[in-house]
Amino acid sequence: MPCQRQFNLLRHILTASIVFSLCISARAADQHWLRVSSDHFIVLTDAPEKSGHEVVARFEQMRSVFGQLLMRNKLTMSQPLEIIAVANDKEYENLSPLVNNEPITAPGFWLAGEDRVIVVLNLSEPDSWRAVEHQFAHFLLSFNYPPTPAWFDEGFAEYFASLYLTNKSAELGSDPELNPVYETDLLGNQRETKNPEWFTEILNNPVWLAWPDLLTMKNRVVNGREGTHQSLFYAQSWILVHYLLNQDKMSDLGKYFGLVYLQKLPVDQAVQQAFGMSVTQLDHEVKTYFHSLTPLFTALDASKQPNASNIPQAVTQIPLSFSTDDVGTSSKQIPLGEAEALVDEMKLRIPERSQQAFDDLEKLIDDPKTESVVAHRALAWAYVQRHQTNQAFEELNDAVHINANDPWTRFGLALASYHSGQQGARVQGLANMMESLHIVLAEYPNFAEAYNMLGWARLAGGGPNAAIESLKLAVQFAPRNEQYQFLLARAYLSAKKFNDASAILDRLKLSSDPQLAQAASKELIDLPFLQKYGVPPEEAKAQQEQAKKEESNASDEEDDDQKPGTKPDTTSPSVDKRPVKFLKGILVSVDCSKSPVAVLSFSDGKRTLKIRSADYKSVAVIGAPEFSCDWKGKPVDINYRASGPLAGDLVSIEVQ
Repeated sequence: MPCQRQFNLLRHILTASIVFSLCISARAADQHWLRVSSDHFIVLTDAPEKSGHEVVARFEQMRSVFGQLLMRNKLTMSQPLEIIAVANDKEYENLSPLVNNEPITAPGFWLAGEDRVIVVLNLSEPDSWRAVEHQFAHFLLSFNYPPTPAWFDEGFAEYFASLYLTNKSAELGSDPELNPVYETDLLGNQRETKNPEWFTEILNNPVWLAWPDLLTMKNRVVNGREGTHQSLFYAQSWILVHYLLNQDKMSDLGKYFGLVYLQKLPVDQAVQQAFGMSVTQLDHEVKTYFHSLTPLFTALDASKQPNASNIPQAVTQIPLSFSTDDVGTSSKQIPLGEAEALVDEMKLRIPERSQQAFDDLEKLIDDPKTESVVAHRALAWAYVQRHQTNQAFEELNDAVHINANDPWTRFGLALASYHSGQQGARVQGLANMMESLHIVLAEYPNFAEAYNMLGWARLAGGGPNAAIESLKLAVQFAPRNEQYQFLLARAYLSAKKFNDASAILDRLKLSSDPQLAQAASKELIDLPFLQKYGVPPEEAKAQQEQAKKEESNASDEEDDDQKPGTKPDTTSPSVDKRPVKFLKGILVSVDCSKSPVAVLSFSDGKRTLKIRSADYKSVAVIGAPEFSCDWKGKPVDINYRASGPLAGDLVSIEVQ
């Protein structure tokens, strides 16, 4: 009997296990992920296609409204942006950031990295895209509006965060920080929440910041994070932008910025000249405007009542250029393993989720059914963040074997090379880095960071003029990025274009970033030495120390040579100090008749040069597997050292 009872128990356990496994398999079979794409946005979602379409359509509408507000007919997005939209609360809780070990309550969040931006939305909440409007405004400002002071950036982002989209219009101007005092739990019970002061309440107090103080405040972002928005700085910045936009003062604002930042006028004088009023009059105008906005005060009173609506009360409306139905989209089903890898790739960027995502990705690549290029490249990204470059390259090589043209794998290769050289070490795979970035830019032609990394690689490879070409595009596509500007200045210095470098460094020495300002100031201090001697002071000192060391070693060797049976070495190594030059043109032909020497006939459209390589098998080649003596009529970029007016020695060649 005891054996029979054990058998029956075991049978029940096995039956339950099988049922559980079948349930898991059925749930996995029911899961489906779609990639829905529009002209400017991509969303990965486990919701129906209609929901994915609405998400990308709303982002297209938000992008359009931004252009209308700032009178920009053409907008650039110089960093790729991807959206993950999940269908239910549970899934969203499992992948959202934690605050005090609890998932965030906002129905959406924004993750910005050096490669791309990832937005995550909870589609079980209505209009979840509104949770990232503030960050989206900053994102578009960074690529489409000149650098402006903190009050305008934050004031505009807060104004944009009030955006509510209906079928036909965009409603704006409500208090972006206003939320109902009462919230309803899952059982339908209402409870009072502890909300901080909202903008309307803050500004209803008599004490405001003095306008010259507000207009000259520095950026309040610390380590990429903004402080609380429920402050007088944010509230007053918001209402000033509110006033400027709705009173048709944006052209006057442009004059003000020119007077302050180009002509260096004091704030009070610039206000008088640009707006035709004194600072005192401006104070009166803005406060009167604020108190005239009846919908703000009506909404504030309503928010304190039970069952208050979450829909903001508009102050102004503008017509939408197109409806959600007008937005064209395409959709594609994504295999479950790849979709899981894409979600884990995002979770790696959330510190409290990172290790679990890493473990999940390792499991995915261990199973041939779920292994994907996404899983390998995501693990590589994690290894780069951990400064484990060799492991990163291993994962990226596996990803390349699966899909050699995946742009994010290629960006990962470039990123791993970039980080390998950031600490002054030898750059790993410099030629492959440049080739990979060309593939990335073919997919994302406005990608500022890819141009920046390409410029860095070209500069590291001894081609300052080629680096300047790339870095100018990086600065063009991301005009607010001062790190790009500083690297461009360094490239100008390497190319001996001192006036161009000095103009940039003069601006950067006033940067709000203290480290960047210090670095720019030092470059300006070292500039006269560089102009006179051709090398910066540190390099000159290092060369002197190396020369002394070599002299000492030579002296020791000379003593050894005097010993019987030794023969003096009359040869000494020489360092080629000729500057590296850059040219774009056509490789007409290659003469390898005296192998391994190769002589290239190169035309830049104005002249034909003879460029010599002492050993073509050792030439750094980009854009092709190896050097070929059969090349004819190929567009190429070359780095070379001149040996005469129409002759030189080849340093590297990049095949287009």
